[in-house]
Amino acid sequence: MISSTNGTTAPPARIALAAVEMGAAEEAAVLAVLRSGRLASGPRVAEFEEAFARLHGTAHAIAVSNGTVALVAALRTHDIGPGDEVITSPLTFAATLNAILEVGATARFCDITDDFTLDPGQLERLLTPRTRAVLPVHLYGLPTAMNEVGEFARRHGLVVIQDAAQAHGSLIAARPIGSFGTATYSLYATKNITCGEGGVVTTDDEAVADRIRVLRNQGMRERYEYVMSGSNYRLTDLQAAIATVQLARLPQINESRAANAARLSAGLAGLPGLAVPVVPAGRVHVWHQYTVRLTAGGRIGRDELRGRLAACGIDSRPYYPRLVHDYACYREHPRVVRDDTPAAREAAGQVLSLPVHPALAAGDIDRIVRCAREAVLSQNPSRGEDAITV
Repeated sequence: MISSTNGTTAPPARIALAAVEMGAAEEAAVLAVLRSGRLASGPRVAEFEEAFARLHGTAHAIAVSNGTVALVAALRTHDIGPGDEVITSPLTFAATLNAILEVGATARFCDITDDFTLDPGQLERLLTPRTRAVLPVHLYGLPTAMNEVGEFARRHGLVVIQDAAQAHGSLIAARPIGSFGTATYSLYATKNITCGEGGVVTTDDEAVADRIRVLRNQGMRERYEYVMSGSNYRLTDLQAAIATVQLARLPQINESRAANAARLSAGLAGLPGLAVPVVPAGRVHVWHQYTVRLTAGGRIGRDELRGRLAACGIDSRPYYPRLVHDYACYREHPRVVRDDTPAAREAAGQVLSLPVHPALAAGDIDRIVRCAREAVLSQNPSRGEDAITV
C-alpha cells in the first residue's frame, strides 16, 4: 500500500494484462503523414513492408487491414475454398476459424502438445482426400514445431499457412517462422507491435505475393486494370507509420518480454498445481502471453487464482476459456468438424495468462509472483510460507 499526503493508504496501481506504449517517435511519424496529405496506402506502407520482410527473413511482406484479413487473403491466394478441408488448432482465437469459414472451407481440428501448439503427430489421422492445408497457430508467441508440420505437408502435397498473429520475431533454430511457407501476422492493439489494427502476410513465393497485392486492391494490378475479383484489404499510411516505428523496437520489446517471463518463471517454479510455460529446445518464444496451467494436482483452480490476483490489483485472463468450436454459433455449423482433442480441451480449462509486457517494473513482477504464491500456498499449508519471497 502507498501512503497519500492526507495520511490515508492508497491501493497500489493496477497491473494491466496488456499495455500499449506509444512515444514521441510514433507521434512524429503520424504528423509527418498528416502533413504529407497522403493518408491512404502509399510510400509508408511500402517502407513498412520492406522493413517487416527484412526482419522476418522473407522475400515479401504484404500489409493488409487486419490479422483476420491476412488469414483470409492467404487462404484465398492459395485457392482454398468450398470442398476443401483445413486442419488447425482448437485452442485459438475465433479469427482462425472465421477465416477458414469465410473462404468456404471446412475446419478440422488437431490436438495440441504440452506447449499449447499443434501436435504434428496427430495430423495423419485427420487426413482425408479433401485436405488441402494445415494452419498451425503459434500460440502465445511460441512457434509450432514447423519442421515436422512442413514435412507432413510436403509428404501429402498440402499448403502450410501459419497463424503467426501473436508471434512477431519468433524463431526455430535461428530461422524466422515467416520463412516456413506463408505466414500471417496481426498488428492489433495488444500485439507485441501494433498500429491499432493491421495485418501482414509474409512469403518467399513471388506469385503468392503478387496475387495478395492484387487481391487487397480490389483486384487491380494498376488503376482500373482489373485482373481478378478482389477486395479492399489495404493498410493506410497512417497505420504503417506507427507500425514502422514499433517494428524498429521489436527486438528490444521481445527481449524485455523474455526477461520478464524468465523472472516470472523463476518466481513461480515449484508451486504445487501450477505449471509454468516451458520452451522446447531450438524455438524462440516472443512471449505475447505468459501462460500458466492450474493442473488437477493442485488445490486452487484457475478461476480462484484469477480472483485472488484481481484482489491484489493484478489483471489476468484465460486465453482461451473454451475450444474455438465450443460456442453455439459453431456447434451445428456444417463446415465445423468438432474433432476429439482431449489435450486441448483440458488445457482450455486450466490456462491463465499473467502480465508480461515491457511496461512492467521489477516491483510489478515481484508483486505478481508474491500474490500468486500466496494464493497457491494458502491452499497448501503443508508447503509452508518460507518460499513467498522472489
